[in-house]
Amino acid sequence: MNNWLLTKNNKRVNLLDIPTREISQLRSEIISQGKRPVGFFGKDWGNGSTKLFVILADDLNGDLLISSAIFGPDEKSYESITQEVPAFHIFEREFYEQFGIEPLNHPWLKPVRKNQDKYEFFDMKGEEVHQVAVGPIHAGVIEPGHFRFMCNGETVYHLEIMLGYQHRGVEDMMIKRPSNQLAESICGDSVIAYNTAYSQVMESLKGIEISEKAQLIRKAALEMERAAIQIGDMGAIAGDIAYAMGSAVFGVTRTLVINTMLEWSGSRFGRGLINVGGVNFDISEDEIKLTLKTLDKVAKDVDRMAKTMLKNSSVMSRLEKTGTVSYEKAKEIGLVGMAAKASGVPLDTRFDYPDKWMKVFNFEKKPFKGVGDVNSRFKLRYKEVKESLSMIRKILNKLKDYKNEPVLVSSNNEMVKDSFVVSLVEGWRGEVVHIAMTDGNGNLSKYKIKDPSFNNWYGLALAVRNNGISDFPLCNKSFNLSYSGNDL
Repeated sequence: MNNWLLTKNNKRVNLLDIPTREISQLRSEIISQGKRPVGFFGKDWGNGSTKLFVILADDLNGDLLISSAIFGPDEKSYESITQEVPAFHIFEREFYEQFGIEPLNHPWLKPVRKNQDKYEFFDMKGEEVHQVAVGPIHAGVIEPGHFRFMCNGETVYHLEIMLGYQHRGVEDMMIKRPSNQLAESICGDSVIAYNTAYSQVMESLKGIEISEKAQLIRKAALEMERAAIQIGDMGAIAGDIAYAMGSAVFGVTRTLVINTMLEWSGSRFGRGLINVGGVNFDISEDEIKLTLKTLDKVAKDVDRMAKTMLKNSSVMSRLEKTGTVSYEKAKEIGLVGMAAKASGVPLDTRFDYPDKWMKVFNFEKKPFKGVGDVNSRFKLRYKEVKESLSMIRKILNKLKDYKNEPVLVSSNNEMVKDSFVVSLVEGWRGEVVHIAMTDGNGNLSKYKIKDPSFNNWYGLALAVRNNGISDFPLCNKSFNLSYSGNDL
């Protein structure tokens, strides 16, 4: 363990205390640790050198392990870690794409975002094999992504997903002009999760302690976001199987939740609510009463519609055993969040890296026995909606104990020099990771972002295998991954 710096979520550490060693030694230790990757990225280290930072998650103990390796100007390769730990496949591909340092013998070394110049799709031969290309422009108001299906008749043998059509330069913008407005604009359906992660990073770098009232409002808003999106996705799944009643009821019910966020912050998606130093808006007693009343109706409507839907044999024939990703495969390739939990992998940073409120409210992780199919992903959403609504009620009722506290404190502190911070926030889709470091002058020198979709797109490709191509929209919606979260 001397070769790893042990830290906690949202805890600032000294950048110079992070151990550095040869990549071969680091690789061996990564493999022997048996921990999953949270961060694996490079930084220009001067004189043509590149420094690789690795962050591993010890989910059982709530610890984060950080280490690094330096590649000299002439070091352009290393033996791939993916061969031994498949969950590293997407991380190594990104590192290679950005710094040109090749993971030798990587089994699937394809671009992550820089795809437009030349991209070699997986190819299958045979008289009955045919390809179906979809996108990047879609028949809907969604962002660009290309899907290439290898089929035999209606059966999908393989799906290859090519992203990278949006080059926004978000991480560079974060270094030059960091702001809450930029953070909440990265991924539009995860405003609260992204803004919370960014704010926690900056507060750690600046040594800011926010009020307990602000902590509770942030926590309630995060669960509101989770409930709203999960309800909306339950409706979208219903829509994809032509179950119009479910689509309509869940759509209307979701609106009740996001309209409540509008009352809290002036935005249905919570834009402008969270700021470095706390939150911009308090929640009055009248707003709390109205919210609790609304959530009672939301809970009843979701419960009634979900139970009705799950009793329908036609519905179940479409959801069960469709788009299955096994527990073993989900764990092997490093799925996180919704996709992982639905396959029985119990990852949830709210519980694995808890803040003090998880103990205060006695919020406990409740196991979910999913088999990784669309039905499991639907039922998991239903479970999380009920849990989030229960959590929100307890949080809002606790707010009255802190009615005299400020919601926002000064955030004008300077950032501490030579610092490194990791912030994990469990968004509705899974863990949102923000990592920041400062230089010797106290300025941001690196800002790294990881959306859960970064881990999970390959899971969707596996889910579609041996399913009918007509089931792809349903599989896709049951994951509901982010294009913008991947295309930073």
